[in-house]
Amino acid sequence: MSEPAGWRHMNSAPRDGTRMLVTVGSSEQGAAEVDVAYWARADQFGIEGWRSVDSHPGQIIAYADPELKCWMPLPGAGEGIGGALPDPWQGGDAEELFGSGI
Repeated sequence: MSEPAGWRHMNSAPRDGTRMLVTVGSSEQGAAEVDVAYWARADQFGIEGWRSVDSHPGQIIAYADPELKCWMPLPGAGEGIGGALPDPWQGGDAEELFGSGI
């Protein structure tokens, strides 16, 4: 069975070091954007949590759970997003990603 396409709720994001696309929510620093991130275990460079793949020892770019709105798997070779990142998720409420439960 194939996995669903599109943005997914962060509750379902793998916490095993897998790299994935994430929507970083808008803030006073700027509009929402897409980044590539992974879950990192605590190590000598930082505590457990979400890190940007742009991180390296001494300069860790970490995300708090509320900053990340949703995720999607990285596309495989030849699959397509056409060389460009998808648009960030623009929903106003995280319930929209996962359903309201009503």
